[in-house]
Amino acid sequence: MTDQTGGRVAAGTPTGVAEARREERLPRRLRNIFNIGEFESAARKRLPRGIFSYISGSVETGAAFRANRSDFEDIRLVPRILAGLAVRDQSRTLFGKTWKHPFGISPMGLSALTAYDGDIVLTRSAHECGIPAVLSATSLISLERVAKEGHARWFQAYLPGDDARVTGMVDRLTAANYDTLVITADVPVAGNREDSRRDRFGAPMKPSLDLALQGVVRPGWVMGTMARTLMNHGMPHFENADVERGPAIISKNVVRSFGGRGTFSWRHAAIARERWKGRLVIKGVLSPQDARRARELGADGIIVSNHGGRQLDYAVSGIAALPAVKAAAGDMAVMLDGGVRRGSDVLKAIALGADFVFVGRPFLFAAAVAGDAGVKHAVSLLAAEIDRDMAMIGAPSLDAITPDILAENALARR
Repeated sequence: MTDQTGGRVAAGTPTGVAEARREERLPRRLRNIFNIGEFESAARKRLPRGIFSYISGSVETGAAFRANRSDFEDIRLVPRILAGLAVRDQSRTLFGKTWKHPFGISPMGLSALTAYDGDIVLTRSAHECGIPAVLSATSLISLERVAKEGHARWFQAYLPGDDARVTGMVDRLTAANYDTLVITADVPVAGNREDSRRDRFGAPMKPSLDLALQGVVRPGWVMGTMARTLMNHGMPHFENADVERGPAIISKNVVRSFGGRGTFSWRHAAIARERWKGRLVIKGVLSPQDARRARELGADGIIVSNHGGRQLDYAVSGIAALPAVKAAAGDMAVMLDGGVRRGSDVLKAIALGADFVFVGRPFLFAAAVAGDAGVKHAVSLLAAEIDRDMAMIGAPSLDAITPDILAENALARR
């Protein structure tokens, strides 16, 4: 099993005893959270309605969002018995670096509205737990500060169809010592977020009585996140969407521009590839044809993702698209995000061809609930589930997680 920071622990320590000891050291607000999915309900009680809805919501009917979970749930596992494993090793090598766990933290916008210094909380906690975290282009803390204080080295960009702005953003990342550029390619326009519109929430946020009342009923968030941010750093701005600083998060007249994302093309991606000397990852790949284009471009990896069900409604889920995309990916690293809530989900994704898995909302909710301690607890919970499931599958390491662990009917549907 795994300890709090994810190291290997001999199986001779009873799981229940080890987990009870860990729970004794947890802050009180975390002691009744037993899986990463439970952070959502805890965060709902802490966050203003609009911010919670922005994080938790989806587009239109929510079909793509629901499929991210239901497609995982349709896959069944086949346990193997009497393996006699004293130790299970869930470390995973990606891009030449060995991480303690086979999962990382997805990029998520507005994290600093969810938790104080949220982007730094996520990247710092990930660094201390030995997993990667991807800083979002719609973050509210400068990528330079997050690199310095949070040890961030992965950055997710929404690039415009403008040659000079593409090269300018690449040069900014190079100067800040980032080593992995993740280009999110599935947002040519904003998704139809009807839930956020019902809650009158937008980014930037417009001052209103309703916005003020949302804060009044969440005084802990007002004092612990918003007021603390204003006092220490001033009004948050969109710091990293482009080379220059963007608008303030609260603005009466400004509408955040998607800055030419709709004209960003494979030609612009090639410009980024030529200019960028680090690792290049294309995120939002669901089509084998696009996987082949990314490979021809010279990308180092792709992330199979439907953007958490926040872009095209009825888009195929990442886990459903994974096998075909993997077959077209060649020697690129293939990662997945969307719908991962259990350790068994991580193992299912690996069995179907994922080299690595990323998880989003639960970690951001964990940061909202308890900052660094919440994120580290979430890492520990997911790692413990992976360890337990590996023991029951009879897998000493992730190399043993192959399609053989999946029931045949699940494979037939893929």
